[in-house]
Amino acid sequence: MSDTQELTFSDVSAHNSKKDLYVVIHDKVYNATSFIDEHPGGEEVLLDVAGQDATEAFEDVGHSDEAREILAGLETATLKRLVGFLYSPNSSLLRPSRELRVPPGDPAPHAAPSTGEVTNPKSDGAGLGVVFYALVLVGAGLAFGAYQYLQSRSGESK
Repeated sequence: MSDTQELTFSDVSAHNSKKDLYVVIHDKVYNATSFIDEHPGGEEVLLDVAGQDATEAFEDVGHSDEAREILAGLETATLKRLVGFLYSPNSSLLRPSRELRVPPGDPAPHAAPSTGEVTNPKSDGAGLGVVFYALVLVGAGLAFGAYQYLQSRSGESK
């Protein structure tokens, strides 16, 4: 793509049919019209996300490097996100914002796939398991100590 064209979600959403199909993946706009009949998952998969942000659907499938190369060849434009207005709950006024705010109709941007470490979503529960295990060990130690104490006391009284 030599000239960098920018399209908004409003522009992209108009391209939502089999004969004119655009999708957004990681804030890049792809014209998938020529690929719809060749898509290994079938045309319905592309039609479901036509004119929309398909980042999550694309990444959830786990496409191959070859699929990503094909995708790069379909790139048409970059997504131009609109700067919106912030609403302050303490004020009934809208004020312009320098922060990126997604206007109605523009979905929030999806995070790019990380190339770093993979985090385990169940790692938060692992901390509770360790604490529970430690409590069991402390309880067992206290019970053993109490048993030894009672045994020594009963031996003295005989």
